[in-house]
Amino acid sequence: MALPWPTFSTWHRIREEDRAAISDVLAELLAHGALLGDTGRDRELFLLAREHQAELAEYLAPLHLELYADPDKPIFYVRPVPGDCGLMARFNKAETLLVLTLWRLYHDARMAAVSETVVVSANDVWQRLKLYFETLTPPTEAQLREMLGRLRNRRLVRLDWAEDATRFGESQIEILPTLARVIPFENAAAWEQQAALYCQPTPDTAKEEQP
Repeated sequence: MALPWPTFSTWHRIREEDRAAISDVLAELLAHGALLGDTGRDRELFLLAREHQAELAEYLAPLHLELYADPDKPIFYVRPVPGDCGLMARFNKAETLLVLTLWRLYHDARMAAVSETVVVSANDVWQRLKLYFETLTPPTEAQLREMLGRLRNRRLVRLDWAEDATRFGESQIEILPTLARVIPFENAAAWEQQAALYCQPTPDTAKEEQP
């Protein structure tokens, strides 16, 4: 059964024939946090979202979600207002370490200005995880694959798995701009301050290390 169309005054400007697509745009934003408008159907949705950006922002505001348009790429994404939004995605510790690692890889690549697109291998990510968080046990291949899959569902990365399952380390990971904007740091120093929190020994560990 079709639910009634919103009665916001501005939403009546949306053409009848575009309303199903606008519903798809909202579903994509709420389910995944971002709309990537590169090609095909996604490109059509992106162009429609850009046309009705004000109406979409108005719709998301009561959920304490802010709508942002990437200035350089065809991407819309939503960012929860900290402390207010009950839909805010949360990462467990292992995912947080992975996200921090990907953020630093993205930041360093963009500072070097080698390319607008940042692509690394799964082996690069694993090696950086070991480097940044050397006191912690790095994830297994299966764990890393699973976490990357979840980040892909959140539209934070694109994945191109190696065809040979035994060569997982060669899998290509494109780090999307959505990650740097959903997990914002002013600079590398701010990142290092946050990352250092995960390198500190827990009270139990510190007690074990005492002579």
